[in-house]
Amino acid sequence: MALVEARELVKVFRRREREPGMAGAVRALVRRRSVEHIAVDHVELSIEEGEAVAYVGPNGAGKSTTVKLLSGILEPTSGEVRVGGLVPQRNRMAVAHDLGVLFGQRTQLWWDLPVSDSLGMLRDLYGVDRGTYARRMRRFDEVLQIAELMAVTGRKLSLGQRMRVDLAAALIHGPRVLYLDEPTIGLDLSVKDRVRAFLRELRDDGTTIMLTSHDLADIEDLCRRLVIIDRGRIIFDGDLGAVKDEFARERVLHLQTGSAVDAGAVRAALSGATVEPDAAPDRLTVRFDRFALTAGHVVNAVGRLVDVVDFRLDEPGIEDVIRRVYAGDIAFAGAGRGGTP
Repeated sequence: MALVEARELVKVFRRREREPGMAGAVRALVRRRSVEHIAVDHVELSIEEGEAVAYVGPNGAGKSTTVKLLSGILEPTSGEVRVGGLVPQRNRMAVAHDLGVLFGQRTQLWWDLPVSDSLGMLRDLYGVDRGTYARRMRRFDEVLQIAELMAVTGRKLSLGQRMRVDLAAALIHGPRVLYLDEPTIGLDLSVKDRVRAFLRELRDDGTTIMLTSHDLADIEDLCRRLVIIDRGRIIFDGDLGAVKDEFARERVLHLQTGSAVDAGAVRAALSGATVEPDAAPDRLTVRFDRFALTAGHVVNAVGRLVDVVDFRLDEPGIEDVIRRVYAGDIAFAGAGRGGTP
């Protein structure tokens, strides 16, 4: 049995609408009008224990609503969710001990309390013994460097500091399932690398992870499976490597050279690449297929013509991948475990 399951999951929000102005307000008192918005539309999802799944889509696609349904925060309009065989909406206390949730725009901290008090309250709420809590806090500090933040009140934390503490808060009770919404937003590069390594450890130790992120590096580092949702419906559910090979092949290399560079000569040396000269004569951009060329090949080819002073490689973000899935083969985009064309 899968650890997390969604069957024919639907969530419809109803909101009232009125015409602008005083006349519209008066009419709304007499005749109320509401419109329906389908945020999640017959989603089928099954996640095995120890699996790490990337759940992505454009803003407003239904990602956060799905996570709230899977964690029991929202009631579905129809369909059912099960976590460990239990329905979270009906077994809140039992399921809460199996779940850790981090929402990038929400916090578990109490704004007017020091971080130490917020984490201590969560420890007591989950019934974590003090020895286990101390051991986990030492590990969190190794990865997240939160000891220096323990005396700071929640409202005084920067975004990056709050994300580090909120990740610790989500893991205090050792959950079996971890829902992560943009877990590395606001983190500097060194902390981001440690967090990614820590999440890999959790996955390898058997923690089931569902990740939403716009950072392809987060997803590539942790997940082998990609689920794409658009307008409430899952349009792709399958192997991340297959999506990358199909839709994320292009790399963009920006080069600065020691003197003026001849774009025509670079094109002749790099068959199949697109060479775009810059307004500055010592700069150019090369777009290439990573299966046909590597960044090293491009740098070496340009270096044989002119000295290369500096370069920067751009890889596609997850939004680029999603955009290319939409523009690609519909049969491929709809294929997989639960995709619907």
